[in-house]
Amino acid sequence: MKLTVLLDNNTLIDRYLIGEPGVCYHIEIGRHNILFDTGYSDIFIKNAEFLGLDLKAVDTIVLSHGHNDHSWGLGYLMQHFDRISFNPAPKINLVAHPAAFSPKFDGNKSIGANVPADCYSLYLNKVEAKQPYYIADNLIFLGEIKRLNDFEGLRPAGETLDCCGERVGDWVLDDSAIVYTSAEGIVVITGCSHSGICNIVDYAISVTGDSRVLAVIGGFHLLNANENVLTKTAEHLSQINPQHLYPCHCTDLNAKLALAKRVDIDEVGVGTVLEFA
Repeated sequence: MKLTVLLDNNTLIDRYLIGEPGVCYHIEIGRHNILFDTGYSDIFIKNAEFLGLDLKAVDTIVLSHGHNDHSWGLGYLMQHFDRISFNPAPKINLVAHPAAFSPKFDGNKSIGANVPADCYSLYLNKVEAKQPYYIADNLIFLGEIKRLNDFEGLRPAGETLDCCGERVGDWVLDDSAIVYTSAEGIVVITGCSHSGICNIVDYAISVTGDSRVLAVIGGFHLLNANENVLTKTAEHLSQINPQHLYPCHCTDLNAKLALAKRVDIDEVGVGTVLEFA
């Protein structure tokens, strides 16, 4: 598997790419070309062009969840395809938890996906999955993450609508991740980890049956986290003992410093390329 970071909050020295608060990874596995999240704008498209990655070859798009900094770039990709008169055949699979397309609010501000009801049916085949779903033989969308520990996912992130159309706290049940299975262990790829980075890794281990964690990359949802959460997260990850840890996006400096006391932290930013056998 080859993973290229097309979008992150951070950029790398001397790479001359563009960043924004969001996530987009380009993943190549055999004949499959996959986009994991699409960021907030069209920046990932510009970065892909600079890096020589052909987005017309993408056969699957995965949304980690429905927040705007992970999903709004989808509309820009559809506009890009329209401008270049590209109609994929077969259609591109769009894989997400069903709740990823639900309205989401932060006060009077919309922070949810802005895709139309038909989900760009000219280009996309929508695949909604609450259970683990195989994107490729060795790449799994985890679906709804089981939340089993006592320190993650304890507060809603904004609001959503219930079955009666009333606003309620949004526990972001659509927050998911993907896991790559290799002969050397598993690679866990997350978007924002609203369900908890430790819950996600634990669930990936449970789904795959492989406790050898080769790498974890993505947003760890550790922005302004309190000391208790940081301590328990660092302790839990140290017990899992991943060979490589790439915290980015919604993981602030204080969190990275706290994690680095217990586990090794690797640098990551736009343009980072990771390869796993």
